[in-house]
Amino acid sequence: MTCSGALLPRALAALILLAAAAAQAVEVRFERVTDGVYAFVGETGARTAANEGLNANLGLVVTSAGALLIDSGATHQGARQIHEAVRRVTAQPVRWVINTGGQDHRWLGNGYFQAHGAELIGHAAAEADLRARGHDQVQALRAVLGAKAEGTVPVLPTRWIRGGDDRLELGGVVVELKHRGGAHTPGDLLVWLPAQRVLFSGDAVYVDRLLGVLPVSLGKAWLETFAAIEALNPVRIVPGHGRVCTLEQAQRETRDYLVALRAHMKRAVDEGQDISAAVKAFDGRPWLHLQNAAELMPGNASRTYLELERE
Repeated sequence: MTCSGALLPRALAALILLAAAAAQAVEVRFERVTDGVYAFVGETGARTAANEGLNANLGLVVTSAGALLIDSGATHQGARQIHEAVRRVTAQPVRWVINTGGQDHRWLGNGYFQAHGAELIGHAAAEADLRARGHDQVQALRAVLGAKAEGTVPVLPTRWIRGGDDRLELGGVVVELKHRGGAHTPGDLLVWLPAQRVLFSGDAVYVDRLLGVLPVSLGKAWLETFAAIEALNPVRIVPGHGRVCTLEQAQRETRDYLVALRAHMKRAVDEGQDISAAVKAFDGRPWLHLQNAAELMPGNASRTYLELERE
């Protein structure tokens, strides 16, 4: 009796811990965009243990020959949850995974899907970036996620797209891939479904939160990539971050910010203005309503100034 009485509180404590862990687990759920096309919209805040580093959007296209997953998630364990979410939508196996860029949540789940028979596809311009930053990305995730990052190792795409445009036909569904020199990262790739007029933009488009300019970002190419998006005139865009949106919202919250930031910093560089003064002088008020704007604007401005110095 005494032994069983002592075990009861321990069992109860274990159940409470399990319930707490479940409550903190990210829920991956794909929502319908149009027939056969789905999106998971991740949190727009920072990477946390609760969202398991999956603070970004994913795509799913179901074809008669298998499922196409657009981006594989941030971790091996997270990829397993993504796979379970795919299975709730379709019985088709995940046969192809496209990595739209070089951020951790775009490709660090690759190893899981490769082990389950998927072909991994990315643009050749991403290779050097993935090799350079992959191990650092894993270490950063381990610092935030702890045990939830276990099993995650960088696994590169097995099929590299070269050139600006490529066309795949997957189970009767036409998928066009477009690269215009990069954007948020050098390998940023647009995934266009012409029959559905749906675009998976990867990190070329941010809405609801301010975009981030990284040391590897390419502002001039980013605007060329956006011009390619405008030429497509999509009905729906699944952005890299934020809710499924229209082209008009993407123009306001991504293109217009980049145009204004680059124009301001170009004048500052041409006039020999000090970088700190140029950063302080940029008028970011039209975008302050976006999440993370106040924190990201100074860094975005300084990195854009430095990029324009090199151009």
